[in-house]
Amino acid sequence: MSGLQVAGFSTDSYPAHERLAAWSEALGRHCGVRIDVSPGSARDFRSTAKIARCSTFGLMEGSTSPARQENSRSLMVNDDVTFVSVTTSRWDTSQLGRSVDLHPGDWSLLSNGDDSVITIPEQCRYLAFSVPRTAIKSLVPDIGATFARRIPASSPALQMLVRYLDLARRDNVVTTPELAAAFTDHVCDLLAFALGPTRDAAEQARTRGLPAARLQAIKDDIAANLRGLELSVHTIAARHGVSVRYVQQIFEESGLTFTAYLTEQRLTAAYKALRRRAPVDVPVSTIAFDCGFANVSHFNRLFRRRFGCTPSDVRNAAGALRHEWPDRG
Repeated sequence: MSGLQVAGFSTDSYPAHERLAAWSEALGRHCGVRIDVSPGSARDFRSTAKIARCSTFGLMEGSTSPARQENSRSLMVNDDVTFVSVTTSRWDTSQLGRSVDLHPGDWSLLSNGDDSVITIPEQCRYLAFSVPRTAIKSLVPDIGATFARRIPASSPALQMLVRYLDLARRDNVVTTPELAAAFTDHVCDLLAFALGPTRDAAEQARTRGLPAARLQAIKDDIAANLRGLELSVHTIAARHGVSVRYVQQIFEESGLTFTAYLTEQRLTAAYKALRRRAPVDVPVSTIAFDCGFANVSHFNRLFRRRFGCTPSDVRNAAGALRHEWPDRG
């Protein structure tokens, strides 16, 4: 049994007169929701989506042409709550007598079990996720008071949550029911932190959801800066506003020390670079330096210990394979 089930959908696969019905059917099938959509132009309506779901979490990202989307009690399929953002356009939403005008990247929480309206005036991209109401209700003092409120894109807690969602959006790491359950817990912790948690929930987020999100943010930082010889636990801690010991601790709790993780990422990057390049392109020392190793002898020792062969062995094997199976254009 796997974790998140991923599906894709595009109205471009349908004739213009069938797109609206196909989109509504896809929402019901993949997301468990039924929404009335009133497009700006029925003939020009277009929508795409990538949907990832498990029993406790659903994520949808994509694009849509201008439309008004309505959910009502008569259409209710589940009692989840949905946190939604339109990332490239102003938009507005209303629910429970409240209406809010939102800027690109702002978020708003909606109840799937209550009437709501989302109005998108122009072509845009969006991101939304849903969790069971019961999973978030105990973490927020008055969940009903948070619906149809603006959570600004500048919110630090929100930014941490969006980065953590990249685990489901970009990386195939939520692969088992156990990981899916842990992922949902962390998302709920971070969502509660953005909405205004209870005291107990805030403490829980600090010990559960926030460390997981910070770990992912730091890993992304490492991936983007592997070449930097100055990259260290000290520079990472300073950039993320936490202590060196905190960084060491969240890595140790994940099963690897900071140094071991950084070394593994650099060695993996070097291996991939050696596989890509022809034997005479660049010296091994240049590849080692490009991946953050200052000492070539040390790099060679680590590489052989990790992969059971030398960097030259890998590069020569890749070159021989390219010679035997050259690109055919």
